[in-house]
Amino acid sequence: MLGLVNEMLTWLLDAVQGVDGLVRVFLAGLAMLLETSVLVGLFVPGDTVVIVAGTAVHDMWQGFWLVVAVVIGSLAGESIGFWLGRILGPRIRDSALGRRIGDAHWRRAERYLSRRGGIAVFISRFLPVLHSLVPLTVGMSSGFRYRRFLAWTAPACVLWATLYVSVAGAAAATYRDLAERLHFAGYLFIGAILVFLVLVMLAKKAIERFERRHLSDAADAEPPHPTDTMSRGVGD
Repeated sequence: MLGLVNEMLTWLLDAVQGVDGLVRVFLAGLAMLLETSVLVGLFVPGDTVVIVAGTAVHDMWQGFWLVVAVVIGSLAGESIGFWLGRILGPRIRDSALGRRIGDAHWRRAERYLSRRGGIAVFISRFLPVLHSLVPLTVGMSSGFRYRRFLAWTAPACVLWATLYVSVAGAAAATYRDLAERLHFAGYLFIGAILVFLVLVMLAKKAIERFERRHLSDAADAEPPHPTDTMSRGVGD
C-alpha cells in the first residue's frame, strides 16, 4: 500500500512536470488573474493551481519565472477589479452577483479600507472574501489612486506567490529525493502540503483576530487609534 501511494504520487508529479514549462507558467498566471478579478476569486481556487504548478519546479530559475507569472496574473486580476470598480462604481455591488455576495461583506470591505488605508490593501490579499472585494472597493473610492493601490498590493502578491511556490517546490523536491529510499515518502509529501495549508488557514484566522477591531461594526463608535491614523498617513 505504501509503495502504491509513492507510485501514484510519482506519476502525478511526472505528469505535471511533463507539461511544457511555458504552458505551466501561463496557466498559473491565468488562474491567478481569474482568482483575483471581478469576484471570480470567490469561486476559483487559484492557490491550488499554484501549488500544483509549484511541484514541477526543479531549479531556481523555474521557480523565479513561476513566481513572476503568478505575480503578474495577480496584479492583472486586481487591476481589472480596480478599474471596474472605478468605472462601474456601486452598480457592481447592486448587480445580481454583488447582491449574492451580501451587503455585509461589502460594508466590511469598505470599513476596513476606510480605517486602514493601504495596509488594508496589503493584508486583504491574505484574507478570504476580502481579497476579491477590496480591489473593487478601492476602485470605487475616489480618494485612492491606482499607483497607490499597486504600491500596496504588489508586495503582498510577491510575498504570497513566493511562499506558495517555494513550499510546493521544496515539498516535491524532498519527496523525489526520498521516494527511492522510503516507502512512506508519499505520505510525508501529502502531510507537508496539508500542514502548510493548515498553517495558512491558522495564519488567516490570526490576522482576522488581530484586525477584528478594524473589521467589526463595533469600532464605528470608537475613536481612531493614533497608530491607525499614522498608518493611513504613510499609505497616503
